[in-house]
Amino acid sequence: MKFLNFGSLNIDYVYSVDHFVRAGETIASSEMNLFCGGKGLNQSMAFAKAGAEVYHAGRIGKEGGMLKAALDEAGVNTSLVRVSENVACGHAIIQVTPSGENSIMLYGGANRTIDKIFVDEVLSKFSAGDVIVLQNEISSLSHIISVAKKKGLITVLNPSPFNNVIGELDLSLIDYLIINETEGKELTRLEAPRDIIGALRNAYPETALVLTLGKDGAIYSYKNEYAEHPIFKVRAVDTTAAGDTFTGFFFSELFGGASPYSSLRFACAASAISVSRKGASPSIPTRAEVVDFLNSESHL
Repeated sequence: MKFLNFGSLNIDYVYSVDHFVRAGETIASSEMNLFCGGKGLNQSMAFAKAGAEVYHAGRIGKEGGMLKAALDEAGVNTSLVRVSENVACGHAIIQVTPSGENSIMLYGGANRTIDKIFVDEVLSKFSAGDVIVLQNEISSLSHIISVAKKKGLITVLNPSPFNNVIGELDLSLIDYLIINETEGKELTRLEAPRDIIGALRNAYPETALVLTLGKDGAIYSYKNEYAEHPIFKVRAVDTTAAGDTFTGFFFSELFGGASPYSSLRFACAASAISVSRKGASPSIPTRAEVVDFLNSESHL
């Protein structure tokens, strides 16, 4: 089994601020850092650091060499990363408050130049039983899902950021849907986690669901299987890549043969380490760090 992450590659400009900028307001930042990011890149690095064999497919601008280099260093196969010559690299403007909360503005750039020809080229290199991981920061998402289904790939979708594109997708083709509470509310128009899961279970009975709930942990639900796990309490510094870290570690564990509960526990631990560090991809721990964390008593 191989993992293919067909996803975004962004340069993150991260600004430390006292509070998020309000309409009409100008504020000064106390610090600015440049990081490699994008949900796709973050998740690929999380898969690799969790010990999975992962290929990343996507597009960067000519200034995006640092993104490919970061993936290479993490052990991600980047043979399917291409350069879009006349389009700038995707990037994000991120505000981070002293409590670790973030506010993000995205520019798609080269991530939005993925066309059907490139999709077909990439997917021709994978076969039934391989896992494809997707987010909503690239173009041609519907075509990717359709071709992946026809080829028998196992499809994981994290529909973030949530927008009108998600409403145009056939979610019945998705094998694993991983969403946060806000996305769950958008999909179902319901508030309570159990109600969100119930509605999605009725709408997509063949799709396994993973619902992340921030301070309330995470839930897994598929047919007669159900598991939940609380968060590990740590001092939050920056929550930017917490969800992406969770995704990579959860599915690496699950497809590696672990139970849903054990996979949730491992992913919650990885996310806890991530939020205690600054940056997106730099905050993602290694598998060894997660094992040490779970074996220690510092998080209890």
